[in-house]
Amino acid sequence: MSNDIVICGAGMHAFGRFAAESYGDIGRVAAVAALRDADVSWCDIDAAYVSSMYLPATSGARILKPLGETGIPICNVEAACASGAVALLQAINGIRAGSIRLALVLGVEKMPRGFMDPGMIYEPWQIQMGLCTNPSYWALRARRHMYQFGTTEEHIARVAYKNHRNSVRNPYAMYRKEFSMEEILASTLVCDPIRLLEICAPNEGAAAVVVGAADEVNAREGMPVIAACVHTVAGYAADWRGPMAGISAAGGHGVSPTTATSRRAYEQAGMGPEEIDCFEVQDTDAFCELEAYEELGLCQAGESGKLVEKGATEIGGCFPVNVSGGLVSKGEPIGASHLGQLVELVWQLRGEAGERQVRNAKTGLAHVLGVGGNCGVTIIKV
Repeated sequence: MSNDIVICGAGMHAFGRFAAESYGDIGRVAAVAALRDADVSWCDIDAAYVSSMYLPATSGARILKPLGETGIPICNVEAACASGAVALLQAINGIRAGSIRLALVLGVEKMPRGFMDPGMIYEPWQIQMGLCTNPSYWALRARRHMYQFGTTEEHIARVAYKNHRNSVRNPYAMYRKEFSMEEILASTLVCDPIRLLEICAPNEGAAAVVVGAADEVNAREGMPVIAACVHTVAGYAADWRGPMAGISAAGGHGVSPTTATSRRAYEQAGMGPEEIDCFEVQDTDAFCELEAYEELGLCQAGESGKLVEKGATEIGGCFPVNVSGGLVSKGEPIGASHLGQLVELVWQLRGEAGERQVRNAKTGLAHVLGVGGNCGVTIIKV
């Protein structure tokens, strides 16, 4: 008997700002799209897992019960930016335990404008000291990398240039406009060296997948298999994101959360980074994507600038990264971001990504990293 878990269906609500739609409206669009794509009804679902960070208690039930009172468990999941990965992992574990056959995994968010509420993440003393705004620690890491390896502002801008250009082809992205390198480097400085056109915006959106055991759902050809799904939380020394009591531009002495999580995912999937055809990674700012190249094993430490210079992470390169436009262009509805990555990869592996299609894509990796070192990596294959 196969132990494979397959993605039977995938669906999204666009990322952006939708004043006329409630979080329930947004979530149901993605959920219904995934059910239709899987060719199953809501009554076929044995359990649902709903990831978010900003929504109220019991939001999963509020979103999904209007589809029908079926009496199934509807579980709410929160793990910062890794919320979607944790929700997916719970569904996988339930299926493998034999307690459920078919699960809906939904990520949805409707976030306030501006930087994330610091009171949700930091201690009061950190807020009073001005250590509470996300870009501050991204900028510290970027400046350290520039000092240590010679990374330049142009390298960071190249990532944003690539992702904005890719977004033009993605109807689900919040921003769908190409910018020149000159425009990016001249955009407002948010937190030196990170500029306005190099950073993502918190926003609204939803994404969903239907998953089940391959043997139980009569898996059709082309249904992606979940080769790995790993969630870890950083050890104290591995990352200095809030709400750490200490902060250092040099970070800790351990491996990064992304390195630790991806190593486990590669081992679980039985493949290395060189065997992945397309990547969707955490680019809360453009430098974060450069860092992800190194920590996911696409290049050695300090070589990410050269990788982007060579065009290796373009759609036609050897490591296509964020062909969706990434979070820089899509925005980041936190509870939906990882599942949004996963839906993009499903479309890529099924050859349904239109103008942004990666040629002959058979494997994909989705990566998220957030507060407290919460990191999620999912690898799928066909």
